[in-house]
Order: sequence, then C-alpha cells, then structure tokens
Amino acid sequence: MDPSKSFNDPSANWNETEKTGLLQPSPPPYQDHAEHPIAGYPLPGSYPSTSGYQGQQYGAPVGMYGQGPYPGQPAVTVQPTVYVTTTPLANPLPDYMGYSIFTTLCCCLPLGIIALVYSINTRNANMAGHQLMAAKNSRMARIFNHTALGIGLTLIVLYIIYIIVVVVSAGNHGSP
Repeated sequence: MDPSKSFNDPSANWNETEKTGLLQPSPPPYQDHAEHPIAGYPLPGSYPSTSGYQGQQYGAPVGMYGQGPYPGQPAVTVQPTVYVTTTPLANPLPDYMGYSIFTTLCCCLPLGIIALVYSINTRNANMAGHQLMAAKNSRMARIFNHTALGIGLTLIVLYIIYIIVVVVSAGNHGSP
C-alpha cells in the first residue's frame, strides 16, 4: 500500500489483497440436524392439547431433549447453602465503653482512644459469640483505661503542685 495516497482520494487504486490480513476468519457453515429439523423449537403438535386439562405438564416432550450431563462431562452435585448463626453470649464480658470514653475525653487522649478501640472490639466479639476474643479485648481495654486514668490523675496532681508553687513563690517575691 502506498502511504502517499490519501484515503479520500477516489483515484487511488487499492489493492484488495493488502486487506486480507485484516479480515477475520469466516464463521463455520450452518448445519441442519436431521433429528431436530426446527432447531431450538419443539416439533409442531408435540405439546398436549389444552382441552380436558387433567394435570398435564407443559414443556418439551420427554426424551426429545434429554436432561443430564453432556457426554463425557462429570455430573456436578450442588449442595444447599447452610447459614451458621451464632447467638450472643449469655453472660457477655464487660466492654468498659463508658470508662473508655471518660479516659479519652478527660485523662489521656492517645491511651483513651486505644482503650476505646478495644472496647468496641469487645462489644463486637460479645455479639458474635467469640468468648476468647471478647475476654482478651476486655482485659486490654481495662488495662489501657487504668493506665490512661493513672497518667491523667498524675498530670492533674503535678499541675496542682505547680500552681501552688508558682502562687507561693509569687507571694514571697511580692513582700519586702
């Protein structure tokens, strides 16, 4: 193909053999099957008549379109889905949620947040019925809450001592 010729040029002589590499193979020829003259449809008159309905079933006639695996293919057995649900624990372990919120807001923010996460995990494990996970998370929430409360109380006591020292030292510098 000559690249100097334009696609819009009507005088261009296109060689049809250049395009054969672009063509895709043609589909296989259509084949009629002698045993099924009307492919995909049942034979006319194969349905039972509707007069005198006696519990007849409608559909393809038995034997014409066999049910079952394809030749050479193993049969696949599908089992029904079973949903297993667990009930919450009868005696749920404490999750220390209120304690965690208090230590987060009033004592030590970083440790309070960690305790809050463990409290939420304890509540979720209680609801799912996982007693070992609930016990572990409950214990960790309690430890972090106690630690946060201890740090918070220590900081408050140190702050009070600092204020007293500053007030007393300011009072001593003011008198001659």
